[in-house]
Amino acid sequence: MTGENKPAENGRRSFDGSNTRMTNIAVFASHGGSDLQAIIDGCEAGEIPARVCVVISNNSTSRALERARTAKIPAFHVSEAKYPGASDEKIFEILREHEAGIVFLAGYLKKMPENVLREYAGRIFNIHPSLLPKFGGKGMFGINVHAAVLAAGETETGITIHRVTSEYDTGEILAQKKVPVLPGDTPQDLAARVLEQEHIFLVEFLSGCVTVK
Repeated sequence: MTGENKPAENGRRSFDGSNTRMTNIAVFASHGGSDLQAIIDGCEAGEIPARVCVVISNNSTSRALERARTAKIPAFHVSEAKYPGASDEKIFEILREHEAGIVFLAGYLKKMPENVLREYAGRIFNIHPSLLPKFGGKGMFGINVHAAVLAAGETETGITIHRVTSEYDTGEILAQKKVPVLPGDTPQDLAARVLEQEHIFLVEFLSGCVTVK
């Protein structure tokens, strides 16, 4: 997906490459699901020309699953503990069953299965709370990222949306937004400031308002 999403004859061009008014988004999340909630709200408000068709979490107690069920969106806990040796195939099966057009990782801490990467090549996106390639890779998630930013003496951080590959945080960068680091910030302060902007930025991205590289 390069350049701006241009309108098609019958509506906006969807992220799955088809000319359609509606795209099915599968969202993956591991914990609180506030980014998921921003996507749900954006879809319901008509800001995102799409619908969340399914939510998947590797964490059975994830609040993301509760948020999905409250919104009457199909929600699944899929992990190796629940499906020993078969979790990758279960994820693939769920995505196919719910006709996902794109996949958005909104705070999902596991790697995507290889079969999903192949099937949805170019259509899997992740939001990361730093200006990649800085502060990315294994172990760089949540408060760890913001602590590392502060330890490095950075004066700004931000948000990156990128395509997903088989390695953490190495896919093509599509859009970024800068967020200031303020004197006296704690990791928690910075996390809250970045998260607030994440909710706005991901809706802009999914609605086609952000020009991607």
